[in-house]
Amino acid sequence: MPLEVIPAILVKERSELLRRIAAVSPHVKTVHIDVMDNVFVPNKTVGPESFAGLPENVAYEFHWMVANPESYIAKMPGPHLHMVHFEAVKDWDAVEAAVKKAGGELGIAFNPATPAEKIAPLANRAKRILAMTVVPGFDGQRYIPEVERKIKELRSRFPSIEIEVDGGINAETGARAAKAGADKLAAASAIFSAPDKAKAIDAIKKGGGGV
Repeated sequence: MPLEVIPAILVKERSELLRRIAAVSPHVKTVHIDVMDNVFVPNKTVGPESFAGLPENVAYEFHWMVANPESYIAKMPGPHLHMVHFEAVKDWDAVEAAVKKAGGELGIAFNPATPAEKIAPLANRAKRILAMTVVPGFDGQRYIPEVERKIKELRSRFPSIEIEVDGGINAETGARAAKAGADKLAAASAIFSAPDKAKAIDAIKKGGGGV
């Protein structure tokens, strides 16, 4: 599968969200938006109340780092990818129903401490698996290389599923994640701290073996 770099946005205000989308949308197909509720993780970001009328020149994937993710998904109709955390879900049927009703697709995210064998039985429900290579909650953290073993295991068991990696991704760590089997690289600081966003995105993609 071709390697894709996806800018990840973690912000607290709609104005900053829109500014960051505008900065990267000419250079990518998809934007990753982090949503935190200060319950599942100790941080709070923009939420569905800030997502009305988002620019339509890119696709969106929503990373729901929240308790009761199905209630958030219900507020976001459209062909979006909804990545929900294994650790936050009590009823997968309810989550699937919410995603289907919203018209989107399901992704399953998991924290660095969660064993891959707990994700495997759910993989056939999802379009994508999101492996966290940092503990979710804040950007700017260091990549946890031990997660690569889990990416390799999941890639071996599910050769056709999309696998995304999120956390501490730059050209170097992106290359490691891609070698382990990831085909989607979500990057935040490495893109948004760079003066030239297009060049930063290209560096991560080339580092991971993409063209």
